[in-house]
Amino acid sequence: MCRPAGGEAGTRGRSAWLLLALLSLLAAGSLHAQDKTADQIEQSRRRLDSIRVEREQLQAQQQRLEGQVKDVNAELRNIERQRETTNRIVNEIESQIAGLNTELGRVSAELALAEDNLEEKRAVLERRLVEIYKRGTMYPYQALLAAESFGDLLARYKYLFLTSQQDRALVHDVEALRARVERQRNDLLGIRTSLGSTRAEREVELRRYNDLAEARARRLAQLQRSGQTTGERLSALERDEARLNELLAALERARRASATAAVPNGLTTEDIGKLDWPVDGRVVYNFGRTTLPSGGVVRWNGIGIAAPEGTPVKAVENGRVELVQRLGTYGLTVVVQHGNGYRSLYMQLDSATVTVGQAVTRGQVIGTVGGANSDQGPHLHFEIRGDNSIALDPSDWLRRRR
Repeated sequence: MCRPAGGEAGTRGRSAWLLLALLSLLAAGSLHAQDKTADQIEQSRRRLDSIRVEREQLQAQQQRLEGQVKDVNAELRNIERQRETTNRIVNEIESQIAGLNTELGRVSAELALAEDNLEEKRAVLERRLVEIYKRGTMYPYQALLAAESFGDLLARYKYLFLTSQQDRALVHDVEALRARVERQRNDLLGIRTSLGSTRAEREVELRRYNDLAEARARRLAQLQRSGQTTGERLSALERDEARLNELLAALERARRASATAAVPNGLTTEDIGKLDWPVDGRVVYNFGRTTLPSGGVVRWNGIGIAAPEGTPVKAVENGRVELVQRLGTYGLTVVVQHGNGYRSLYMQLDSATVTVGQAVTRGQVIGTVGGANSDQGPHLHFEIRGDNSIALDPSDWLRRRR
């Protein structure tokens, strides 16, 4: 039997240590790159959460705007800011996708390298197992007993010891590489899953961005289409208000000229806050200046009270019917004179159940709710006029609701 060379064993040992050192350096560099990419993705996710909170606040603000009298400019500004936040969200998602793609490439490369190393180590291990099998279990004893001197015995023992150490290291490397490959395969699967969900999230945000852009375009188009209509409507309201004021002035002149037109127990300032509501319902617009959904500004001389079409409308106080007539945008109108220069006006009626000159009592039905074709839907437009037909806020005269 030939004596094993000590130089060959030393060369093998140095090669194994160099390979282990190279793998350690590669692993350290990989961990550094992995930590840096993970930090960038985490920072992007935190920014994304912050932008989403901002967009939720804008959406809540938009809902409040829609639930109140609309300011078109504020609404358009809100939509534009939502578009900007959505754009920032898409940019952050794009950044995350780029980071995940980088991570995917790195892990894929490391996995390929680890699989190559594993195959190489497995091949070496298989050759060693075949060699050990061929030599048999008694080979170490045979090698030691064949020593020709004590020095030769020491050299053979050192050779067998280094060989066993390399074999153990080889087995350990194979196990470590197998675990590393499995771990990197799981990492790769997780990254691909995250990448898929992030891309799906990007598609959702892109659709949201397009929806906001379309909503803004529709709103602008609607404003352009309704601009002329709004102008015409405001002109009609002004014209009808002027006509109504002329009629009321004529009725007041006639009242003063006729002694028989006096109303007993008429309306006075003592009735402020004591009048019953002419119809139960939600107030859809208040007395004073307001902005229409189309962007036009109008001043209401009364209040709008929503109620189902056909709901009975009652007189708020004793009086005499002075007018039953259709007045343009005001629709069917009933005017009741209460004495002392006070009148109550009931507009947007579907029908009237009283006639001119008829005396009415407090709580008597004088008509039914109409206005189904108006912007506010079925409702009663209710006004109170004082001396010189000045418009008074009906909310001050009606009972406070609990």
